[in-house]
Amino acid sequence: MGFHADVIWLDGEFVPWEKAQVHVLSHALHYGSSVFEGIRCYETKAGSAVFCLPEHVKRLFNSCKVYRMELKYTQAQVSQAIVDTIKQNKLRSCYIRPLAFRGYGQLGVEPRTCPMQLAIATWPWGAYLGADALEQGVDVGVSSWRRAAPDTFPAGAKAAGNYLSSQLIKMEAVENGYAEGIALDVFGNVAEGSGENIFLVKDGVLFSPPLANSVLPGITRASVLTLARDLGITAQETVIPREQLYMADELFFAGTAAELTPIRSVDHIKVGEGRRGPLTAKLQQAFFQVVSGQSPDSHLWLTPII
Repeated sequence: MGFHADVIWLDGEFVPWEKAQVHVLSHALHYGSSVFEGIRCYETKAGSAVFCLPEHVKRLFNSCKVYRMELKYTQAQVSQAIVDTIKQNKLRSCYIRPLAFRGYGQLGVEPRTCPMQLAIATWPWGAYLGADALEQGVDVGVSSWRRAAPDTFPAGAKAAGNYLSSQLIKMEAVENGYAEGIALDVFGNVAEGSGENIFLVKDGVLFSPPLANSVLPGITRASVLTLARDLGITAQETVIPREQLYMADELFFAGTAAELTPIRSVDHIKVGEGRRGPLTAKLQQAFFQVVSGQSPDSHLWLTPII
C-alpha cells in the first residue's frame, strides 16, 4: 500500500482506512460521476494549518452545483469534518482529498436517483514532482492530447471524469521521459499541466492563461496572482500561444500538489537559464513563508488545526 492513515471520514463517520469501501456498482465507478478537491495542511511555527480551506470547500460545492449533486452537508460542516479528520489521524502536515460521489442506486446515465456520498481522506505527501523539483525544476513536454473544448466538459468543475484527459497527458509525458506534460486547448493555445496551472515570465511580467482556455480555476493559481500583486510584479491573464513556452524567461507550475514547481525545459528546449528563475524563486519564497508561518497571513489563507 503506497500511502495510509488511520481513518477516513465517510458519510459522517470515521471508518478505518482499510474498511472505507463502496459498492462495485456505484455510479461514480462506471461513469466518473464524482467531484473532488486537493488541499494541503502545513506545519507552521504556530501549529498545523490548512491552506485556503474555505476556498477549496467552496469550489467543491461549485463543482457539485454544475453536476447537480446535492450534498446534505453545509460548507461549514465539510470544513469542520476536514479539520476533524486531520486531528483524528494525528497528522501535522498532509494532503487532503474530499470526494463527493454518486453511490450505488442504478446504472442509467441519468444519475440523480443515486445517493450522494462524501468521503474525506488525509495522508502524508511530499513534493509531487520529486524532492528536488522545487529547486532544480522539471523537464516537460507539450502533450499531443488537447484539453476539451469549453462546450464539452466544464473545466471549471473539478470533476473526476476530467482527469481521464490528465492521465493520458501524464502517461504520455512519463513515457517520453518528461516529469509532466503541458496541454493545449482546442485552439492550440496553452492551457495547463495534467494537474497544475502554468505561469510564464517574460521581460519581468507574469502571464497565465485565462480560465476560458479550458483551465481549472486553481486556488494556488489565485494565490500566486495575489502574491505577485503584493510583490509589485505585473501579472496578466492572457492567451499564450505554444511558441511562447520556448521564448519564456521562466516557467513554473502552480497547484496544491505541485505547489510552485519551476520548469527548466519544454520539448528539450531550455527555459531561460535552464534552472529556477529569479521571479519564480521570489514568488516561491513568498508562498512558502506564508504557509510555514514565517510571514504574516495577511490574506487569511491559513485555517489553524485547533
